[in-house]
Amino acid sequence: MKIFSIIKISVLFLLFASLVAFVGEPDDINKALKSGDYELLKNKMNQTVELVILEKENVYSKTQAEQILKQFFSVHKPISYTLIHNGGSQNSQYYIGTLKTEKENYRVYYLLKTRENKTLIYQLRIESDE
Repeated sequence: MKIFSIIKISVLFLLFASLVAFVGEPDDINKALKSGDYELLKNKMNQTVELVILEKENVYSKTQAEQILKQFFSVHKPISYTLIHNGGSQNSQYYIGTLKTEKENYRVYYLLKTRENKTLIYQLRIESDE
């Protein structure tokens, strides 16, 4: 019975610790999406990231991804970003939101993973909301 209690407490601690690792990351990313801050987004990315921007889809280095995002935000100036939904598990979290730009609205999805105590973007999708 005592071992079961220790295991239970350990599992709760691990779950809490993994949630704490995500604090701050989504807020920074959401602000970057709202303002079109492609440099901040780059700083939050893994060394390689799966990027889907409208019709472009591939795995890019963070430098390549930054250039693609820079081009996107120069053409599609953000007005607002609203987080709609999020969820995940112990080592990964996903976020879905709506990016309103001067031209149209986009659905944004990004996936964060925690590896070696670093929480980074592993996937980012910006697709037409129509």
